[in-house]
Amino acid sequence: MPAFQFPKSIESRPVYAALAAGPGTAHLMLASGEGVKALCDLAEAAPDLMAGAHVIYVAGDHAAGRERVEALAPAQLYVAPTYLAAVPVLRKALTDAHMGLRIYIAGTEGFIGQAMQEAVIAGFPMEAIQREHRGSTARRMQCVHCKGITEDVATDPFVCAHCGLHLYVRDHYSHRLAAFQGVRVDAEDPGLIPPVKAIYP
Repeated sequence: MPAFQFPKSIESRPVYAALAAGPGTAHLMLASGEGVKALCDLAEAAPDLMAGAHVIYVAGDHAAGRERVEALAPAQLYVAPTYLAAVPVLRKALTDAHMGLRIYIAGTEGFIGQAMQEAVIAGFPMEAIQREHRGSTARRMQCVHCKGITEDVATDPFVCAHCGLHLYVRDHYSHRLAAFQGVRVDAEDPGLIPPVKAIYP
């Protein structure tokens, strides 16, 4: 079961569930940070799954995660320091994929959205990609005014890292951009900024 249950919201807001083994000729597993825990749960529920799995793990600052993912003994394993470093490997895995590939993604929302975006661009339908949230609840936000992306937003409102506007954190999510949308909070009353609060208390 995912570690954090997001409150119900609008239709575009992503919904996550626990990863579950499905039939397939190959299994591509992507995880970042604490997402390795979801892979461990998946491997425990389906012990034979890792024998045919290709795992791409973005360790970041999660040093213990590398040892845990190595202990799973997947058929193929690539450990990257950052998501950007993992992208070429992910794209090659998707390009070389054959019919019957199952895709599993676990980690933060920002990671899940970007990895899923790559899979969709490669031709995989969203319905065929399993996603489980693990780790930080901070969001990847796009400013609708300057179009800049601000990573790891944990407060509402927040300041756009590109144009400096104070933005309201909306639940509207763009799968195309793999980001939530932020709108200027003081558009009608310039300078009137509400108190900053955590997105999830």
